Amino acid sequence: MVGTIVYQLIRGMTPEQIKAAGFDDYFVDHTAAVYPVAASGMPFNAATISVTGDTIADLHEDLSAEQKARMTYDNILRFTDDPDVRDPIKFLREREVVHFQRFGEANHTKLSKREPPAGHRPQGIFP
Repeated sequence: MVGTIVYQLIRGMTPEQIKAAGFDDYFVDHTAAVYPVAASGMPFNAATISVTGDTIADLHEDLSAEQKARMTYDNILRFTDDPDVRDPIKFLREREVVHFQRFGEANHTKLSKREPPAGHRPQGIFP
């Protein structure tokens, strides 16, 4: 959704506006297309997703990911006063808060307190 908002904001820019906004390097590679990339320029890849197979560790990773996404939306809101940008970003931020709450609730259920399956060795422990 964030990429789509960016596309909608830049699709009609002139070459002069693109250069003035510092958007020319991105535009050369992707024009105004949606390309998932961090503000640092690092493209998204699956290496940013951590999955261990351990319920508790994965729930904590999920909790962390939700907070990082919320923080990103907070930062976007600090940089814009455009209601057409702010409203969907506020919606996405609220959704991250709810996801964080649901993962937190799951972390306190019987599921997260279960015993590992027979023969299961925790990751990183060697005999």
